[in-house]
Amino acid sequence: MKVLTENRKSTYNYEILETYEAGLVLLGSEVKAIKTGHVSLTGSFVALKNKELFLTNALIPPYQPQNIFVDYNQSRPRKLLLNKSEISSLIGKLKVKGLTLVPIRLYTKKNRIKLEFGIARGKRKIDKRAAIKKRDVERDIGRKLRG
Repeated sequence: MKVLTENRKSTYNYEILETYEAGLVLLGSEVKAIKTGHVSLTGSFVALKNKELFLTNALIPPYQPQNIFVDYNQSRPRKLLLNKSEISSLIGKLKVKGLTLVPIRLYTKKNRIKLEFGIARGKRKIDKRAAIKKRDVERDIGRKLRG
């Protein structure tokens, strides 16, 4: 498994409760662009439309800008490939107030591009401060142990 990109803000802004893995419906040029690292998950989210899940606002610029077709939209919604049972269980879990679907990372698995996303609950400001404090303390302990 090779991680292609990661949404670092997801673990900072959200408390991830459960993770899922899904395939993506992509164009050939998008696959090439993603494998070369030209992708951004910042500000993206997973949306539910007509009992299907879509990755929305993920930025995938064209692989070769001069060879791309005219109406290419680099932030278009991309369909996620999941089983019907997984989708129905996700729909049931999303009905709980305050839960959302957040993309965590894009990676390759047996030459297929997969998206890991999670059911998340937004963190409050006080929780974020506690996470920053914990990270700083761990960093200081690591520095003191090393030398």
